[in-house]
Amino acid sequence: MKIAVSQFTPTSDPAANLERIRDAAHRAADERARIFVAPEYAIGRTEDPSAPLEPIAQGLDGAFATTLADLSGRLGLVIVAGSLTPAPQGRVHNTLLVAAGGSITDTYTKIHLYDAFSFSESDRIHPGEVRPTVITVDGVRIGLATCYDLRFPELFRALAADGAELALVPAEWAPGPMKEDHWLTLLRARAIENTMAVIGTDSCGKGVAVGRSAAFGADGAQLMDLGAGEKLGFVDVDMDEVRRVRESNPSLQNRRM
Repeated sequence: MKIAVSQFTPTSDPAANLERIRDAAHRAADERARIFVAPEYAIGRTEDPSAPLEPIAQGLDGAFATTLADLSGRLGLVIVAGSLTPAPQGRVHNTLLVAAGGSITDTYTKIHLYDAFSFSESDRIHPGEVRPTVITVDGVRIGLATCYDLRFPELFRALAADGAELALVPAEWAPGPMKEDHWLTLLRARAIENTMAVIGTDSCGKGVAVGRSAAFGADGAQLMDLGAGEKLGFVDVDMDEVRRVRESNPSLQNRRM
């Protein structure tokens, strides 16, 4: 399964971000990718981390979601992208949109909020209900998670228990001491411990995110690392290899907890 990974720095303008996504999605389709993944906050972000996000948030009938849906139908892609949707109490939801066949087919609302490293995401974001989300593309079960979710292995175990063989993790992984190491180590750990392929799609930019969008196979082998800067990468995940790894290392079957 060929997956396109779009690493870029979203601005505060959803329309401008859509243009970036549209251009990259066309390139992905030209390269015969099946899935196109954009980062967390692909709809837009604020430079001031305390500024309200409500002006950026849109419902599923807004231009961001409907444009992704249209692109998915015209290009034959499954598109996964980070959005912001309205929520109660003056906050918004951090929501992944899944577009396929011309419509929004599923959503995942971020469960674990980044109240860590002197930051408080919950000041602006309302958490989603605890609903591990797995979609199916061409018979492959794919789990969804967002950024800080990566630090919670129980979520990925729940995705694996629901049949996920691959996980997609859009992110805006904040920079800082050891943060790149945490990002790559945790992506690899989630892959090894669940014998699933894991693809992390990060945004980038100085002071914004580390970049380093990466993919790991079910055995922990690194399949991709986009490094720093804006770029479009591709990774071809061999699902037969995932199943061979699970046969030789049946740790999911052997668990007793």
